[in-house]
Amino acid sequence: MICWVNPFTGLAGDMLLAALIDAGAPLDRIRSAVAATGLTGWDLTAGRVTDHGLTATRVHVKVTDPCTERRAAEVLEMASRAAPQPVAALAVAAVTAVAEAEGRLHDADPADVHLHELGGHDALVDIVGSAAALHALGVTDVVSAPLPLGRGQVDSAHGVLPCPAPATLALLAGAAVMGSDLPGETVTPTGAALLHAAGARYGAPPPMTLGPTGYGAGTRRLPDRPNVVSVTLGAPLAAARDEDVVVLETNLDDVTGELLGHVIARALDAGALDAWTTPAVMKKGRPAHVLHVLTTPGHERQLRDLVLAETGTLGIRRVGATRTALPRAFETVDVDGHAVRIKQGPHAAKPEHDDVVAAAAALGLPLRAVATRALRLSRAGTTMTCREEDCAE
Repeated sequence: MICWVNPFTGLAGDMLLAALIDAGAPLDRIRSAVAATGLTGWDLTAGRVTDHGLTATRVHVKVTDPCTERRAAEVLEMASRAAPQPVAALAVAAVTAVAEAEGRLHDADPADVHLHELGGHDALVDIVGSAAALHALGVTDVVSAPLPLGRGQVDSAHGVLPCPAPATLALLAGAAVMGSDLPGETVTPTGAALLHAAGARYGAPPPMTLGPTGYGAGTRRLPDRPNVVSVTLGAPLAAARDEDVVVLETNLDDVTGELLGHVIARALDAGALDAWTTPAVMKKGRPAHVLHVLTTPGHERQLRDLVLAETGTLGIRRVGATRTALPRAFETVDVDGHAVRIKQGPHAAKPEHDDVVAAAAALGLPLRAVATRALRLSRAGTTMTCREEDCAE
């Protein structure tokens, strides 16, 4: 699953976590992952807010433990206990990135660095929680639009620092950024560390089939725009593939239409990629049909023998070809209690005719009405999806 991050007004750890929850990450799994670290004195909740007309999710960490500063080694130990293991690995990578950046800035051993803002409960919940949310959503590829950097200055444990903060700049090495008219800190070290640990790439959304979009709200209120980050999930579009195929052809002027239909059905049942006829006029003006059977080289002999036996033809032509195949999947929708499969490609979708016929007959509805309803259900996302190789035709 691809996760495209659009940091409209910047990125903070709590905003990313909120957006992932808004996109469907289960809050109970996030809480469980954080609890596994051994962190105590916290509670994570999520609620809906509206900011300049846009509804989003905002997270809140209620803290009863006053500790706001920990050594990096202690935070790393806690992050390593997160569960399951992929969550711990991403959380450890994020904390390690922060510790190493702080170590370079302060000329200290990363393990001995005292994490101030990032040593508190909020930061650890944001880091482990975001890692758990990405894992729960099945995200394997994170892509982000360029990050807007604020201007001015920010207060820190070391005094007043310029924006962006030095630790943030260190964590953003290699990232795509752009200037912003927003004052103050727009990208926090936690947000930068999470993108760094997730191996984020930067740029426009990659080719994908769009899934849900979640909006995460920050705590700061801006005068002229919603302070949100959005995450859009999507399934990657598989690349078109070229494959070798064979077209078997024979001219037939002495068979009935019923027999032609029978041969096409048998060829498809036997594994042909496609089968069809075209009208032709043969010598002496005789009307005829050309039977075409498209197949892979591995099925060629079986289908050739089938056509010879069924039609009685005295010869078959073989034409080698290359076809470009686009990825496709099957979705199944429930139309008033009747399953209708839909073949879904990158550019269009089509209900399976036999399923539509069966549903229309049972419901007493026109074919067109059932097909339209099935497509509407598919667009609404009320489907079960499988790859073509896993689905029966």
